[in-house]
Amino acid sequence: MIGIAVLGAGRIGKIHAVNAATNPDARLIAVADPFAEACGPLAAQHGAEAMTDPMAAIARDDVDAVVIGTPTDTHIGLLTRAVELGKAVLCEKPIDLDIGKSAEAAAKVEALKGRVMLAFNRRFDPTFAEVRRAIDAGKIGAVRQVVISSRDPGMPPEGYVKSSGGLFRDMTIHDLDMARWLLGEEPVSVTAMASRVVDPALVERYDDYDTAMVILQTASGKQAHINNCREAVYGYDQRIEVLGETGMLSHDNLRPTTMRLTTAYMTDAQQPLLNFFLERYTAAYRAEMDAFVAALAGGTPLPTTAADGVQALRLAEAALESVRSGKTVSV
Repeated sequence: MIGIAVLGAGRIGKIHAVNAATNPDARLIAVADPFAEACGPLAAQHGAEAMTDPMAAIARDDVDAVVIGTPTDTHIGLLTRAVELGKAVLCEKPIDLDIGKSAEAAAKVEALKGRVMLAFNRRFDPTFAEVRRAIDAGKIGAVRQVVISSRDPGMPPEGYVKSSGGLFRDMTIHDLDMARWLLGEEPVSVTAMASRVVDPALVERYDDYDTAMVILQTASGKQAHINNCREAVYGYDQRIEVLGETGMLSHDNLRPTTMRLTTAYMTDAQQPLLNFFLERYTAAYRAEMDAFVAALAGGTPLPTTAADGVQALRLAEAALESVRSGKTVSV
């Protein structure tokens, strides 16, 4: 049994806690959060110990691995301490908002031979994972283009925008990682455009954007096109298309059911899309935790690494530079 401590009792911590507690090869030992009113009920719900000192939770002898779901500016300190103590880590993205600090942390993890997995949960979505398996099986031949549409149902709270690091580091970074994963090659150039068309009054205060398009290209000429917007009035829009030399793979949005209604007044009417990431990626978060525990139990490589986090952030920084300069940026 892998003893796990979940650090952070917010919305992402709650997801990780239930997935750790229900994994048959893991035991949720502790939930740590500086706010006792947050970690207390969550820990009690899953039969774990509530702790207000995350560092103390990391140091416990019965904790083999930690899951970091705390604010981004605390990630490096917690991650580094866990690695120094020989604990495995599942860390939410990004490692840090600063690329230099992130790269330094990843280098330290490598030097200490630490086991750190970056939480790019979309790789573990059942349908997205099936798309990757189909690519690996050669069902569409060599990949030529990837198109990713990722749009939120509405602007996040202002407090979240203030601390998020901006659209590219917070939202687009997931799609940049997906593009790398599906292309199978590292992008060498980034071209991006961004605008403020949803809520100019909000985003301008933080020098941020709410709508963006990003073009990536690899050395061999493979391309990825990412579409982002903070507001899609019809719901949480998550679609992928992969064009290969002998065919195409595509993935449509998910809904509560697949029922369609056709009457004299409408054709093929469907239920609204799943509302947000907590619903849309429930299975992905569970599969992500299962993959983390399985790798630790079996002594196999972790499916993502700190280096993946650094590279996705590097692409996000390049996209932001491209927006500000109006030029294509080499990576």
